[in-house]
Amino acid sequence: MQRLIPTGEAARPVAFAEVPQPVPEPGEALIKVEAFAPNRGETFLLERPRPDLLPGKDIAGLVVQAAADGSGPGIGARVVGHPAQGGWAEYAAVPTHSLAVLPDSIDSARAAALPLAGITALRLLRTAGSLAGRRVLLTGASGGVGHYVTELAVGAGADLTAVTATPVRGERLAELGANVVHEVAAAQGPFDVVLESTGGPDLPLALSKMRPGGLLVWFGQASRIPVTLDFFQLLGGPERVTIQHFHYAQAPYHADLSALVSLVEQRRLHPEIGRITDWAQTADTLVDLRERRIRGKAVLLTGGAP
Repeated sequence: MQRLIPTGEAARPVAFAEVPQPVPEPGEALIKVEAFAPNRGETFLLERPRPDLLPGKDIAGLVVQAAADGSGPGIGARVVGHPAQGGWAEYAAVPTHSLAVLPDSIDSARAAALPLAGITALRLLRTAGSLAGRRVLLTGASGGVGHYVTELAVGAGADLTAVTATPVRGERLAELGANVVHEVAAAQGPFDVVLESTGGPDLPLALSKMRPGGLLVWFGQASRIPVTLDFFQLLGGPERVTIQHFHYAQAPYHADLSALVSLVEQRRLHPEIGRITDWAQTADTLVDLRERRIRGKAVLLTGGAP
């Protein structure tokens, strides 16, 4: 079968290779991949790839071999999946606890855009707690996670301010109900909750705009610049603010994937997909994703759909 593997080259991060079809473990189903969605974090891993790196965490497709232990969906089921790796291929072995069945109303392209960004958004908002009537600041908001967080938080009653680099990248967020600004300095606090994903100078600046006793959830460092906090500046800012580190990855994922599918089916969540193209264009798409030339998610189609 065909699989995309890392090259270590910045301009062409992946290339096709002919490899054996994966052999599932007893608790895994074999999926014929119809669509997959790369994440910007994966583009960073491809810069200096480990020898064992097999990219691909967000897929949608068809079960062609059910799990030997009897768990999960049967042969022929359409599914969305979140494997640990290996999804940029014609076939992928996925633990059944990381699969959810798709209704006919959700196509594979939209489904593939859900897993990592959608699960992150759900778990971020659970960490933040009830948002009804609360003021929320979201940095780095124009990617996949940002669009999901915005739609879900506004739907839950939050007064949300989203920070994006440019007006074009903020258009859809404004349509979803966010107050859009283009730098943290322009955000009008104070905020009860900050969801911070850029790092660098943005985190301490966002921290200074919080209410006393507020919560800052730090879930990324997209700027790739380390954060420096000055103790004496903190003394002059809001008191008793909590900074909480966040990482989404903790299996099982089935319940959250099912929740995301249900939200899309009910039209309460709308994946923002900036590009859908054939997987022959994966290398170029990865470069554009890394350089922030794609708003929301990018989805690659393998041609595996019936």
